[in-house]
Amino acid sequence: MNKPEFAQQAVESGVIPQLLDLLGGKISWVEQRVAVRALGHLASYQTTFEAVAVYEREVVELAMELACSAADVVYKEFVGVKDGALRLKYHCDLLTRGKAEEWASQVQCWSLYLLNCFASKERSITLICSRVGFLERLSKMWGGVANHSSPAGIGLIRILCYYKAGRKKIAESEQVIQSLCNISRSSDDWQYMGIDCLVLLLRDRETRYRVMELASLCLVDLVEVKNLGNYRSNVGETIAEALLLDYKLQFKGDERAAKTLQEVWSLKVGRRKKERTMSKERLEERKVLAMLIKQQAKRFFLVGEVEEAMVKYGEALETCPLRFRKERMCLYGDRAECRWVVGDVEGAISDSTRAISLSAAGTTGNCHGRNRSLWRRAKGYERKGMAKECLMDCIMYVSGCVRMERRRGGGVIPYDAVRLMSKMMDATWLFAAAAAAAKSAKADELLVKDDENGELEEIVMRMVMETKGVDDDISLSGI
Repeated sequence: MNKPEFAQQAVESGVIPQLLDLLGGKISWVEQRVAVRALGHLASYQTTFEAVAVYEREVVELAMELACSAADVVYKEFVGVKDGALRLKYHCDLLTRGKAEEWASQVQCWSLYLLNCFASKERSITLICSRVGFLERLSKMWGGVANHSSPAGIGLIRILCYYKAGRKKIAESEQVIQSLCNISRSSDDWQYMGIDCLVLLLRDRETRYRVMELASLCLVDLVEVKNLGNYRSNVGETIAEALLLDYKLQFKGDERAAKTLQEVWSLKVGRRKKERTMSKERLEERKVLAMLIKQQAKRFFLVGEVEEAMVKYGEALETCPLRFRKERMCLYGDRAECRWVVGDVEGAISDSTRAISLSAAGTTGNCHGRNRSLWRRAKGYERKGMAKECLMDCIMYVSGCVRMERRRGGGVIPYDAVRLMSKMMDATWLFAAAAAAAKSAKADELLVKDDENGELEEIVMRMVMETKGVDDDISLSGI
């Protein structure tokens, strides 16, 4: 209910100090959930924000702590408690184990929303960024399947990237930049936010060269993207512009990054200018030539000469005009298959991403090629241990399969996809880290007990032997 007047009445009644007590954990995490939601609601209105801002430092610190600890606390106090009698009764009345996961995710996401209310007004930026390890943990937070409508960590990171102080701190963390690269090359609904963050960092000359090496290797795969759903248009042009901002100054850094920038320049500037001067007949001729080279590549692949096939697919891509997106999508998909066969997982992910970038989601003609690339990339992410990205690709792959089957009048979902999705859902479970930590702690406790028992047995044996020796001495002296 969006009623600013009710929020004003709540503030005037003096509710904020009581909410802060609950937010600090005065009762339990269930009340913390209520408090963080209420404070976020009050902070979202211009008329009541200043009343919350009176307690700014306390609110921000508590919200950061809650965002980081929510999953651990809920697991320890509810989900991980096997004996229902040990749980608080009113928690049991309110929740099931499945509902607890949803609520824990809400606690985390609402805490981040509360931080957003301050960060969006350029307040507490330094406080948020200066907490040790918070940005790294923030980059791993996401709403998950249970709370998919929340941008979670990436939403707050994007807000921070709008301000110089935020960009500076984010650029200093390689882990955060890598997380932004991962989400930019994923099927996540918030992919565009990851791209926005990297573009903002690249446009700032103070952070540009800190992030260039990682960002360029990721964004080069996205320079041919047209639109990202209803969120962004001309995405590839925006990325290319950010990467080539000062290309003529010649980037002096990682050799791979320099080659990447050269590739972007060739693709978005050199080839485009060249192909604009070609007639339609000439472009068609080059397309036909590219398809002939593709056939040669297929023959190499079928006889096991995969390296030669990769070279031929590269030649076909150089030959095929940029306007023939469907043909180029197939070429990238085929080359990704070759890279996968030779064990180049990163290369397979890169080419699969380029194929997906050239396809239009939901287009009948592109559906099969897009699905094939999604599946290949999902397998690549699985191989690299990137569970969230793998899960997102699996979901998109299954969705595409369902659409294709409906057109054919069927309804079969590939078993391998369902199995992989189930595996990744377990890996991305909100409480996975907390459960692993609890299991490890229990194992350590058992080891300690075993050690103690072993020492006790050793002491007992020593005492027995000593006693036996004394008895033997007594018996011998008696003889």
